[in-house]
Amino acid sequence: MIRDGWMDRVNREIGRLTDFLIQEQGPDGRWTFCFESRPMTDAYGILFFRLLGMGEEEIQGMARRLEGLRDSDGLWRVYPDEKEGNLSATLESTLGLMAAGRLESGSPEIEQIREWVRFRGGPAQSSSLTQVMLTLVRLLDWSRLPRVPVEILLLPRWLPISFWDLVGYARVHAAPVLLASHRRFSTRIPGLPLDLSGWGKTGRIAEIRQEGELTARVNDLIQPYRLGRRLAGAALARGERFILDRIEPDGTLYSYFSTTFFMLFGLMALGYPKRHPIFRRAAEGLKSFLFPMGEGLHMQETTSTVWDTSLIAGALTDGGMKADHPTLRRAASYLAVHQHHRFGDWSLKNPRVWSGGWGFSDINTINPDCDDTASALRALAPFATSHPRWKQGVYWLLSMQNRDGGWPAFEKNTDKKWPLKLLQQDTAPAWTDPSSNDLTGRVLYFLGRVARFDLSCPAVGKAVGFLTQSQEKDGSWFGRWGVTYLYGTWAALTGMAAVGIGSAYPPVARGMKWLLDVQNEDGGWGESCRSDQERRYIPLGMSTPSQTAWALDALIACSDKPTPAIQAGIRRLLELTEEKGIAVQYPTGAGLAGQFYIHYHSYRYIWPLTTLANYRRKFGGKL
Repeated sequence: MIRDGWMDRVNREIGRLTDFLIQEQGPDGRWTFCFESRPMTDAYGILFFRLLGMGEEEIQGMARRLEGLRDSDGLWRVYPDEKEGNLSATLESTLGLMAAGRLESGSPEIEQIREWVRFRGGPAQSSSLTQVMLTLVRLLDWSRLPRVPVEILLLPRWLPISFWDLVGYARVHAAPVLLASHRRFSTRIPGLPLDLSGWGKTGRIAEIRQEGELTARVNDLIQPYRLGRRLAGAALARGERFILDRIEPDGTLYSYFSTTFFMLFGLMALGYPKRHPIFRRAAEGLKSFLFPMGEGLHMQETTSTVWDTSLIAGALTDGGMKADHPTLRRAASYLAVHQHHRFGDWSLKNPRVWSGGWGFSDINTINPDCDDTASALRALAPFATSHPRWKQGVYWLLSMQNRDGGWPAFEKNTDKKWPLKLLQQDTAPAWTDPSSNDLTGRVLYFLGRVARFDLSCPAVGKAVGFLTQSQEKDGSWFGRWGVTYLYGTWAALTGMAAVGIGSAYPPVARGMKWLLDVQNEDGGWGESCRSDQERRYIPLGMSTPSQTAWALDALIACSDKPTPAIQAGIRRLLELTEEKGIAVQYPTGAGLAGQFYIHYHSYRYIWPLTTLANYRRKFGGKL
């Protein structure tokens, strides 16, 4: 048990975190923390600016960060405990540094890297995304990649196969590549080698059978409308219009770096010159993505201002900050301004509903998501009467529930199976947008904790049914957007607790038992990114602040008293808030299994504050 005086430590830490966050708030009400990933975006960022012949200062800043990410064995990884160097990350980083002029072709360093790449199977074993990049910069040939007919852009949404079966963020990656692939477009970038001879195999990334099956299906569907070259020309025009319509006011495509990178090649394939105003504006937009770090500049995949601001405002409210505090008022004003008013692609499968959601970043105006919307609505709840579109946000969120009872991230009922079978398998999780346990749990948390819905609401009952059906045999839940089973289990348990489901419910009891089974000896919790790749829980071997806070928050929400396991967890969490190093920096956000993970710099403050505050609120009078 925590003895007299220990709650003083909890109170002091809540106060310290609160004071720090107050000081970090920007004048307009936002919080700006880094959305940090590993090497890919910096390497591609160098290639982007080098191709356009601009941004030397930015190029060298990203190159310095790439050099800082290189491990002692001379390789690069996508998460710290990855057993061996990552083939794609090492290829991409090497080419980025060559384009920046920091590695020379034929040098001993390059020879060592090339030997390792050859040993790992060559570029043919890198990710499909890496191989597309290598093809665009003329280091591989298009004949080595599976070809998707560009005419797929013309297929109506009601056909069995359609471009619109992909989720929005997949479509904006795929469209530019389809245009470049059809034109067999590639271009050289100064500083890169002329070819990859001597780097190992450069074979195809997918079986011909899969490519042939998809091509045959698309051809069968377009056969009645076949008009020869005119059909391909119409598809190219459709793809061009699709891209141009989704450029955000800051010049980026859909507010992502990677989509903007591919947009450059897709439009150049159609004849756009390097000095086209669209590319210049995109480059200026991407410069705002650069985040200064100790070792250089990091090209963020996007900025996380709305996400961070809404989560921090909610955590401060949990910590006892009153609604009339200037900090919360400024945050509310900032969030209110960034509620979406435009109809984006989400409306195609969810018609007759007014826009009302929020996106991940304030540069995002057409791609709202359920997670950010639930978080922003929670932060704005104390001001709902003075925010006329707060209820519209709730209606929009409810309208996004899938037919199976769960919630997607971006688009409703976007879960067809053909993309998972016929498109590149290493990117399968990114092609569609099925219901996820973490999104469903977090929406439930908002509906129960803030909107005061309970099991009498049909939407709540369906969501609980979804979570019940999707629980793993060991009692955990898989999380799509965080690492991984700890994240999913936390979201599911806190969501169900918020709508009145307690530990007597067998799935809740099993989930709690699983959390206790995987608790570390030091009282905390930690899970490796490998769990996401292997779809099974893999312990990290140390405790991290955010994962410890998630597990604790779930146990607190579902427990009637402060058990020894909870007390041990609180003790460890208090220690973690004062630590530095790998435990604090470990990525606990997920993007694409085995390829893209996120270290949210805000998480070391948000989740400990939320959990300590919930602990004090529930058990403060029982100690």
